[in-house]
Amino acid sequence: MDVSEATFQTAVIDRSHALPVVVDFWAEWCGPCRQLGPVLERAVAGRAGKVELVKVDVDANQLLARTYQIQGIPAVKAFRDGSVAAELVGAQPSPAVDRFLDSLLPSEADGLIEQGDEDSLRRALELEPTRDDAAVPLARILLARGEEDEALEILSRVPGSFAADGLAARIELERAGLPESPDLSEAFAALDAGDPERALDLLIAALPSADGASDRIRRVVVGLLEELGVEHPLARESRRKLASALY
Repeated sequence: MDVSEATFQTAVIDRSHALPVVVDFWAEWCGPCRQLGPVLERAVAGRAGKVELVKVDVDANQLLARTYQIQGIPAVKAFRDGSVAAELVGAQPSPAVDRFLDSLLPSEADGLIEQGDEDSLRRALELEPTRDDAAVPLARILLARGEEDEALEILSRVPGSFAADGLAARIELERAGLPESPDLSEAFAALDAGDPERALDLLIAALPSADGASDRIRRVVVGLLEELGVEHPLARESRRKLASALY
């Protein structure tokens, strides 16, 4: 399908929220473009329903070419969730095109994580052991059953994840029983009841008097903020409150 500046928003940006859209920037005079085009078409046809292919003539759509910094053609850009997710430059052989397209599609682990049951999450971690989006929900299932040791072990395998570290800190707080620890049961009950706003308020309010437990509480809060996402209004407000409580 040919796409112009007038249809790019709908055909590419909006559509990419449903599935990956591959944009082939080309021109009629470009020999390598004519070589790559059929290879792309065959590869996309073999993944029917999983990815879409559109073509942009750079001569007729120079604004798009400038916007996406097309300096040479053929240039292929894959869009996912409204943004460029991957790029391919120059005429490429079929195996390279196949790898490029496959990198855009959900992996087996992605599908298992979406199912979300315990067996699926365990299988996802067998395939991709450091996936925090599998480790954290699995650890929550284990925590609800009282299997804290296995939950902590699973979380420890996920480096660099604030969400995993935050849940581990919560388990440590609930198990520690430190005399200097404030009573956080109401905060954790609110969290388990699906009320993160109240949970965050209670956790942050406990920080000034938490003494030796303050770092664990901070880790719990940071993990919750990570799960909410940077742009979430509650996360923005809670970051401000956290900074005030700490500094």
